[in-house]
Amino acid sequence: MTKLSVNINKIATLRNSRGGNTPNVVQFAKDVQEFGAQGVTIHPRPDQRHIRYQDAYDLKSVVYTEYNIEGKPIPDFIDMVLKIKPTQVTLVPDAEDAITSNAGWDTLKHKGFLTEVIQEFKQNNIRTSVFLDPTLKQVEGAKATGADRIELYTEAFAHQFSLGNKAAMLPYTECAERALQLELGLNAGHDLSLENIQFFKENTPGLLEVSIGHALISESLYFGIENVINMYLNKLK
Repeated sequence: MTKLSVNINKIATLRNSRGGNTPNVVQFAKDVQEFGAQGVTIHPRPDQRHIRYQDAYDLKSVVYTEYNIEGKPIPDFIDMVLKIKPTQVTLVPDAEDAITSNAGWDTLKHKGFLTEVIQEFKQNNIRTSVFLDPTLKQVEGAKATGADRIELYTEAFAHQFSLGNKAAMLPYTECAERALQLELGLNAGHDLSLENIQFFKENTPGLLEVSIGHALISESLYFGIENVINMYLNKLK
């Protein structure tokens, strides 16, 4: 079964919009695990507009499933991850002005940098994943950096699927098959939802984990967080 990691950034966004500590990010992380989620994902950014670095530290003691910290490997981020030692760190090449992640790494152009960062994390027993666009050369480039896993950036698939274009799945299937050949673990995320997750899962061999935030939290406004988590788990079986 593919694991579901719930990205809780949107809960922090809601909290920050009002000030104070409601909703409580730490309590929410406890609750999603209690409801069946097999992981918690956060993606702190330098401007701390949603998840803050302090949240990352506060969550360390309560995430008893898999703790996945995503982000751009700037010095402050690297230092934080090394102190917290989460289950997994996912490296994302965030642009400074990006509202959300909008591109994967060029693993060929940035091979030296990624290799150095990944080596440091792996020496500290932190599983490493690299956020990628679904192209074979980038999968192969990620393998050369020493990464343990890749995370396929799924926005393009989600958009095309909503238009009825199921052929948009093909590059993801091909990359998944190549990752299996290279013995790279495979994750996926971005704009996956209850509408498209089952089709994506069924056509992605070896899919280990999906991290879902925006859609899952939005769907929970209608169905409730516990119901939605279990809806995802059923589709991921």
